Amino acid sequence: IGEENIKNSKLAVPILLAIVWGAGIGGFGSPLGGAANLVAISYLEKLTGQEFMYIDWVVRFLPLLVLVLLLNLFFLFHLPVPVKRLAGTSEYFKEMYAQKKMTAEQAAALVKSGDWVDYGWCVNTPVAVDAALAKRLPELENVNFRGGILMWVPEIFQIDDPAAHMTWNSWHMGGIERKAIAQGFSFYSPIRYSELPRYYRESPDPLDVAVFQVTPMDEHGYFNFGPSASHLGAVCEKAKKIIVEVNKNMPRCLGGMENCIHISQVTGIVEGENPPIGQMAAPGAATEVDLKVANLIVPQIPNGACLQLGIGGMPNAIGSLIAQSDLKDLGVHTEMYVDAFVDIAKAGKITGACKQLDKGRQVYAFGAGTQKMYDYLNDNPECMSAPVDYTNDIRSISALDNFISINNAVDIDLFGQVNAETAGLKHISGAGGQLDFVLGAYLSKGGKSFICLSSTFFNKKTGQLESRIRPTLENGSIITDTRANLHYLCTEYGCVNLKGLTTWEKAEALINVAHPDFREELIKEAEKMHIWRRSNKI
Repeated sequence: IGEENIKNSKLAVPILLAIVWGAGIGGFGSPLGGAANLVAISYLEKLTGQEFMYIDWVVRFLPLLVLVLLLNLFFLFHLPVPVKRLAGTSEYFKEMYAQKKMTAEQAAALVKSGDWVDYGWCVNTPVAVDAALAKRLPELENVNFRGGILMWVPEIFQIDDPAAHMTWNSWHMGGIERKAIAQGFSFYSPIRYSELPRYYRESPDPLDVAVFQVTPMDEHGYFNFGPSASHLGAVCEKAKKIIVEVNKNMPRCLGGMENCIHISQVTGIVEGENPPIGQMAAPGAATEVDLKVANLIVPQIPNGACLQLGIGGMPNAIGSLIAQSDLKDLGVHTEMYVDAFVDIAKAGKITGACKQLDKGRQVYAFGAGTQKMYDYLNDNPECMSAPVDYTNDIRSISALDNFISINNAVDIDLFGQVNAETAGLKHISGAGGQLDFVLGAYLSKGGKSFICLSSTFFNKKTGQLESRIRPTLENGSIITDTRANLHYLCTEYGCVNLKGLTTWEKAEALINVAHPDFREELIKEAEKMHIWRRSNKI
């Protein structure tokens, strides 16, 4: 009748107890207690030559029955056996949870001088343990932290002379980390984002302690990573000690793999004060430049396309325009999940029906945005939190037809070299996954990648308007996408396909979408660099 029916039946418990009684002590008291009793009656009748009645059995065995019952009750109440929870049950996991629970101070005490400590990623950066460790850090030296995309200033950054006690090694920098560079303790770790899981698994570099925020444990003993599957699964495989900091406000983000950790793998559990999840400011109103670029790109997106949007004003403006468009059956396979995807999904544009991989699901490595986005991701089976070596794998991207990748850049030179990481020597962000999506989109059937930027910017140092399309990149600038990789480059003055162009064709195409005030100067510089022909026309 099924396990659930037994649980809900009023007669199930009495019937089962009767069976147990009959098979045990109660079996002595009746000829019907079991087959052995009937065999014994048959034997006694043959032995005595007399019929053995039901009452005869009861009378003869009643004293024995009472004696055995009393002995059982004595042992039951006076010789208790320790109860052990069955491994794999929710009660078993709760006991393990209680055993591993510790204070933030106890967790901080696990960190020693010279340790390498992983601080999670983005919204998973610890809070309670961070505060406790900041108090302990002045006693330590040469503690090396890894993390990235900080959403708030960690307490460890705010101690006196942090450079004397620690280094912060970022996989991808933001404004908070950029400021810490000047203080001498923050450094960038150059790597393609997609390579992080392999790095953790194969690198000989140590990882002594990993600490990060997670959701509360579920009934199966798992803590969910929230919107940051990213590389945290690989971190947990590598770390000698794992401390999870439970936050009830962390959204539970469903996935396909490596989006949670089991309590059996955890060293310690800290219950914090459940602070709000770190949020990015809601996108402001799109600028005129953003809208012009968006209006150049959106008409090139077909129905059924699969989208990747980067962070920033232009990708958000493009997302808003897509939400208002007539496009349909779009899919999502992205590195970062942003608010724009929520708007597109709620407008009914996303179904994932045309995806060759993960049909019907919006796939992402990590997410950061407003509470609206976290609420949308929470327990949403349409959204798939996945490790970055899957989301950013060129093979995954290229397997999706009509893949559309849209990202920002700082500037570009006339050779088509894209810098999306620095302003000269000043660090801004990181390599991230931009190159992976540029390459993967071009390998996709019908795919396109767009690098977007405004044609100019205001230089605070010089007090002048300057061109983002430059003869050569500024000294110290980093090449994120090489000149051989770039597909489409878009400014408010146009969108050009640079793939396969010769140096003079490429220079001409780029100058065509530069701000008119800078075109003559760019032509003169192109002539000096021998990448201009007199027949070129703007």
